[in-house]
Formats: sequence, C-alpha cells, structure tokens
Amino acid sequence: MRQRVLRVALVAVLVALVLLAVPLATAMWAYFFADERNELEREALAAAVRVGPDFAAGDPVELPKASGEVRLGVYDTRMRLRAGHGPARADTETRRAGAGTVVRGHADGDLVAAVPVSQNEKVIGIVRAASPARDVWGRVLLGWLALGGVVLIALTAAVLVARRQARALTAPLEALSRQARAVTEGDLTARAAPSPIAEIDQVARTHNAMVERLAQLLQRERDFTANASHQLRTPLTGLQLGLETALTDPHADPRAALREALESTGHLHHTIDEVLRLAGAGQPSTQTPTAVQPLSGVLGFTEQRWHGLFADTGRRLTVAAEPETQDAPVPGRTVGQILDVLLDNALRHGRGRAEVTARSLGDTIAIDVQDEGSIRTDPAVLFDRGHTTGAGAGIGLALAKDLAETAGGRLALAGTDPTTFTLLLPPCGVPEVTHSL
Repeated sequence: MRQRVLRVALVAVLVALVLLAVPLATAMWAYFFADERNELEREALAAAVRVGPDFAAGDPVELPKASGEVRLGVYDTRMRLRAGHGPARADTETRRAGAGTVVRGHADGDLVAAVPVSQNEKVIGIVRAASPARDVWGRVLLGWLALGGVVLIALTAAVLVARRQARALTAPLEALSRQARAVTEGDLTARAAPSPIAEIDQVARTHNAMVERLAQLLQRERDFTANASHQLRTPLTGLQLGLETALTDPHADPRAALREALESTGHLHHTIDEVLRLAGAGQPSTQTPTAVQPLSGVLGFTEQRWHGLFADTGRRLTVAAEPETQDAPVPGRTVGQILDVLLDNALRHGRGRAEVTARSLGDTIAIDVQDEGSIRTDPAVLFDRGHTTGAGAGIGLALAKDLAETAGGRLALAGTDPTTFTLLLPPCGVPEVTHSL
C-alpha cells in the first residue's frame, strides 16, 4: 500500500515536471537564439550608420569594432564583400536583404543578420553581421543544465514529501489492519485508534462499533450459557433426588413423586423462559413480557421449594409479608428467579436462619432476604460477574441484579452483618396471570 501511494505520487510529480520543463526548455532555446539575432541586428545597424552616401562610388568604409565573436561585413549591390569579414560573395540571407528588408537567418553554422543601407530610397549596400551558432547552443545547454538541476531538486523534494505522505496515509490503515488481525485472533478488546484522516477515521469508528457489537453478542451468549447452567443446576438436582427417592422407597406414592416432578419441570420451563428473556435484553422485538402475579403466590411457591432444602441442612426458612403487600402485583417469574438466587446464596454461603420479608414502601415493594451470616466483600464488586463470596463461579448475584433491572427494579446489599439483600420493585398494575409458578 505504501509503495503504491509513493508510486502514484511520483508519477503525478513526474508528469507535472515534464509538462512544465519541456515548454520551459523550448522557451529557453527560443529566447537565447532570438536574443542573439537581436544583438546581431543591433551590431549591423550600428555598422550601417558608418556607410556613407558615396559608398556606391567606391568610398571606403570604416566599420566599428564588433563585440565578442560577431563578424561584420559590408557588401555592394553586386553582392561583393567590400569591407570587414564574411564570404567573398554574399550568401542567401544577404542577397534577400538587397530587396530593402532586414533579414535574419542561418548560413554555414552561423547566425546571420543582414541590414540594407539606403540612399534616396535606393539600396546602395548591405551590412552583414554573423556569429557562430555554437556559442548560442552553449548558453542554451547551460540553461538546460540549470533547468535539469531544478527539476532534480524538485523531484527529490517530491520523493521526500511523497514518502512522508505515504507513511501518513498508510500508518492508520496498517494500524487498523493490526487491530482487525487481533480481533480475528480472539482479542475483542482491540480497538482502532483515531486517525487524522477523516475517511480512515470513519472506517475505524465503524470497525470499533462492529467489534463492540460482536463483543456484546458473544458476552450475551456466554452469559446465557452461564445463567442457564447456574439456574438449572439446583432444580435438576432436586428433580433427580425426588425421583431417586421414589424409586428406592417401596412404600412411596409414585403419583406424589410424579406430581412433584411435574411441578419441577414446570419451574424449569419458566426458568428457561426467564433466562432467554434476559438474554434478549436490549432487543425489544425479541422480548416477551413476564407474567404478573400476586406477591403472596410468588412467596408461597418460593417457600414450598426452599423449605425442605434448608430443613435438610438443619436450618430454618421463614417467609412473611405485610398485609398490604399480599395482593401486590409483581413479575412472578422474575421475582421467583431472583429469590432463588438469593436463597441459594444464603444456603451455600450463609448460616443460621434465613428470612424472606416483604414490606411496602408506598408504591414500591421491598423484599428483604436475610440470614445470620456476614459478608466481608466490597459491595462495589459483589455483583460483578465472576466475583464470588465462596466456592462457585460468581454468577448468581450478577444474574439476580440483571433480572431485577430488566423488571425495572433494583437489587442491593442492605446489610453485611447479618447479610441482607433488598429487592425493590416498582408497581406492576393489575395481575394478569394468577396460575402457580
């Protein structure tokens, strides 16, 4: 690319120099020859003044001293040399001057100027001035050499400027190519730097926007995989344990086990819907609204699912709600998923009794999830994906925070000792769906 830009610039400069130098060289050649002929004509006119009116009668002529290598000669009407220097018989240019006009021309390698001398409107003689043409060609060649030197200087300057401009033009493109290569090798943090060239800078901005979009899409896919794995692990484990218990206990009622398994699969179905809805955040055309349910139903189903899990570890779970929050409409599936994450976090990393309490804050519903454990983690990074308070992948709290934000709410750490998380939910309107989760 750089060599191509350099070649194009040099070709353009060479064409411009040729178009300028050839006419200039031609004009220089014409100027030197015209100047020499003018000088010969002046010398001849100065000598013609010395030719007296008695020249035709044989009066001798004393010619002035010519400058340089100019040779002066005087011819009579018979075209014979009477004085000075020149061919014994007049040449063609001199003969033409006999008609009464000044003649300029070439003769035997000389530049010639012939001036007629008149007396009473009659030509009585001709003054011939001549000089070697090689002297003029010497001056022409010196001028051409000077012109060639100027052309070489201009070409050298053009090469230096073209190389600098080629670097300035290609450096942003080379940098953009390196960033694109880094992206193809998997580095989605690579970004093209701004360029002083508007067109290249526009390409760089478009490239950065494309990479940013790709990074978001890939991150959303990774988050979806991690979210699905995190949210499905506990329900699947519970479903597997329930079925294994029913198979190993000969006195167990298989219908009860099947009903429990059916409820678990329904919950798994809703979990998948919520994870898919979260994966489509920022794309309204692909989202479907989550079901709105009374808060009492959401809390009841949550208590039903988690009471046994806490009891198996010798811990207690209590769920309570203020009377004015019982029928408050909330996005049931989303709130259920958030409570699942918080209770799973309390079960794994907390200790003692766990409490879920719903209270009213005017138009806002606050749901507190508290256990008797403590957190020493910086709240600023607690909800960052990949950060964990114990064993695990650090996905749950980040997922719960994202779910809360998609529902228009907010999840925050309200206390560190004991550990308390508070979910704030805006009003959702009249419940639209009242079936169980």
